[in-house]
Amino acid sequence: MARLLRDRQSLPPRDELPWWLSPVPATLENLGFRLVWLVVGINLAGTAFGFWYYRAQFAATPVEMWLFVPDSPVATLFIAGAFAFWALGRQHDTLTALAFFGNIKLGLWTPWVLVVFAEEFLAFTPLPLYAFLLVSHLAMVVQAFVLHRITDFPVRAVGLAVLWYTVDLTVDYFIPLVGEPHHTAIPLARETPIALGATAFQLAGWAAVVLTIIPLFWALATRVQTLETTRSLDR
Repeated sequence: MARLLRDRQSLPPRDELPWWLSPVPATLENLGFRLVWLVVGINLAGTAFGFWYYRAQFAATPVEMWLFVPDSPVATLFIAGAFAFWALGRQHDTLTALAFFGNIKLGLWTPWVLVVFAEEFLAFTPLPLYAFLLVSHLAMVVQAFVLHRITDFPVRAVGLAVLWYTVDLTVDYFIPLVGEPHHTAIPLARETPIALGATAFQLAGWAAVVLTIIPLFWALATRVQTLETTRSLDR
C-alpha cells in the first residue's frame, strides 16, 4: 500500500479556479492523485468491461468502423493514459484533452439516455447493472474535472480533441460513411416518438451535439482562467 500511495509533495499544483470549473473538492482530487495507479487500473478495467459490453454492436458493425463504436471505453482508455503519463513524470496535453472531452461527453450522455429510456433499458438490463452503468459514467465526469491539475489545455490539444469528437459525432449520427449510424445502441427503434415531437434518435443525437460543445467551453474557460491567474501573480 505504501508503494501505491504518492507523497503529498509529488502532487500537481491546484490553480485557483471558479467552482464551476473545479467542482471536485481538493481533498478528493489529492486522494485520486495519491492513488493514481489504482485510478489507472480501474479505468483500464472499465475499458475492458466496455469492450465486452459492446460485443453485440461490434458484431453488427463493419470492421472498418469499429473505432467509432466503443465511445465510453475509449474515453476511459484516454484518461487512464493521461494519468499514467503524469505518474511517470511526463505530460501529454493532447491525450489529456481527449480524456477531458470523452469523459465529460460520455459521462453525461450515457446517464441521459439511461434516464430518458429507463423503461426500455430496465426491460432487459438487471437493476444492479443499470445502476452500475449510471454511477460509473457519472464518476467519469468527476475524474474529468481533476485533469486541470495536469494540463493547461493548450489550444492545439483542445483543437485535436474537438476534431476527433466532431468526426465521431458525424459518423455516429449524421454521415455514417459505412452502414448505419454508429452511435451507441439505444433500446428502441430510432424513429420512436418520445416527447415534444422528437424521436429517440433525435433525443440521443441532440444530447451528443450539446455534450460535444460543453467540454469545449469548459476546456477553453479553464485555460483563460489559468492564464489570468498566472498574469495576476506575475504583476
